[in-house]
Formats: sequence, structure tokens, C-alpha cells
Amino acid sequence: MTVEINDANFQEVVIEAGKPAVVDFWAEWCGPCRMLTPIVKELSTEFEGRVVVGKVDVDSNPGISAKYGIRNIPTLLFFKGGQVVDKQVGVVPKGALVSKIDSLLK
Repeated sequence: MTVEINDANFQEVVIEAGKPAVVDFWAEWCGPCRMLTPIVKELSTEFEGRVVVGKVDVDSNPGISAKYGIRNIPTLLFFKGGQVVDKQVGVVPKGALVSKIDSLLK
């Protein structure tokens, strides 16, 4: 299940999760973001229980977006141990994201 992440719950849901996390920074008006949404949902199902997969609406959560320097969307940040270890800007095939997530789990 994709987790709705916001400025208030980011610390708890991502940083203190105790497992890797993938955070999709997006906006409703963003066409490429909407293209990526079904892929992110599939990833959340496939990696359920092993990886936190969530979405941050950049328009509603400017604090966390600014903290991580999100300038282009969609941007996916990959967290391990509470730190950003990888980043993907733009739409890519699902396989590319699966490879990045697999490397988080090693």
C-alpha cells in the first residue's frame, strides 16, 4: 500500500521506519507524475512489508520538499538507514526502479 507522506509524518514514516523507503515527490497537475503513479502503486504491493513506499504532494508539503531540494517532479528518493542513498528524476521503466529497490535490500 502506498503511504501518504507529509511534512508532519515524514520523520516517523521514512526516517524512523527501520526499513528502506522510496518516496515519490509529485503533484496532481504533473502529467509525468500521473504516468508514474501506477508503477509506484505496483512497487508498494510487490515490496510490501520490506520497503516503505510513499508519496509526497509537493504543493501541500513544501517543507519536506525544500529540505531535500526537490526542484523537478516526479522525483523519487531512496532511503536506507534514514539517509538518501539514491535518486531518480523523471519517469523511467518499472524495471529500473525495481533494480534500485533491490539494491536497497542488500
